[in-house]
Amino acid sequence: MAADAFRTQVRDWIADHFPTALAGRGVPTDDEILDDDRLAWRAAFGATGWGVPTWPTAYGGAGLGRAEARIIAQELTAAHAYNPIGGMGVIMLGPTLLEYGTELQKLRHLPPIARGEIRWCQGFSEPGAGSDLASLQCRAEDRGDHFLLNGQKIWTSYADLADWCFCLVRTDTSKKQGGISFVLFDMRQSGVEVRPIRLISGDSPFCETFLSDVRAEKDDLVGDLNGGWGIAKRLLQHERSAISDSGDIMAGGVSLVEIAREAVGLDDDGRLADPDLRARIIQNEMEQKLVELTLARVAAEARAGHVGGSASSILKNAGVRAFQDRAELIVEAKGLQGLGWEGDGFSEQELTLVREWLHGKAWSIFGGSDEVQNNIIAKQILGLPS
Repeated sequence: MAADAFRTQVRDWIADHFPTALAGRGVPTDDEILDDDRLAWRAAFGATGWGVPTWPTAYGGAGLGRAEARIIAQELTAAHAYNPIGGMGVIMLGPTLLEYGTELQKLRHLPPIARGEIRWCQGFSEPGAGSDLASLQCRAEDRGDHFLLNGQKIWTSYADLADWCFCLVRTDTSKKQGGISFVLFDMRQSGVEVRPIRLISGDSPFCETFLSDVRAEKDDLVGDLNGGWGIAKRLLQHERSAISDSGDIMAGGVSLVEIAREAVGLDDDGRLADPDLRARIIQNEMEQKLVELTLARVAAEARAGHVGGSASSILKNAGVRAFQDRAELIVEAKGLQGLGWEGDGFSEQELTLVREWLHGKAWSIFGGSDEVQNNIIAKQILGLPS
């Protein structure tokens, strides 16, 4: 189908199916209870496969190319709508299973992710294994047709709400990286205890997770036994690319430029009235565009068979920096209305912006801290000594 025809199809479909009550409200938080409009939108959009447009149709996607995926994203933004299919299943586990999973694993786990019916969390970091993740000690004992998992994970985002977990476990104590396996397990079983960790933004996306004789089926071992380290590194590349591709942090397609125009006003020439703020917004827009173009280049190289893993570290740091600067600029442009925490004097959007600004402080830590990414860049790209 020609691009123009596909764009018209997408635009008409959104107009017919997106609830007008949701316009501008943006992506719900992971802990938000979905109302009827949000549930209906998720079900309708999930059924099209457009939530994961480039995934094969056999696994719940739409089997489209990246050009069509961009059109879908553009039309959602134009309609002040949002993609209701997301989370760790989409940005991390899904791409990893497409590359490393068995056919049974793909058929079992990917379609529910594509329809937004299941939530996943990531069991990687431990209290003694953060930056040095390969030191993890969570054990997996082979019990024939399944493993029994025992240990502790930390910073497990939304573990208290997750249905399933993709997890790194130690299956060989005689090796470091070579003794780690990648398994999937049901979070709703006995033996899983989750304790949320309160953050500065007022919510609790991060949790401590304790595993006591938790069962993981052998069919849910991804890749080879003791081969999890390489799979984990590839998954983290997907995560870092997704973080760098966060783009506009505003809900519902509302942009930084639109917010600044409304809050600050325009001069007689139709420009933003504050020239200093205008210049810094332009700089941020340029940085966002550079990240976007670099992502497109890396994606093109990947399609050509070259997997530039270290580039994801550059993109993660650059994308997060642009993301955090954008949040600061939004709060600054809003003035006093950008400092609200609660109360009738602030709109829902303004209160959300403040929480996004504070939550964004964690972005330079999770997915591998800035310092970890700089080490990767120094060693693997610049060739500096360890």
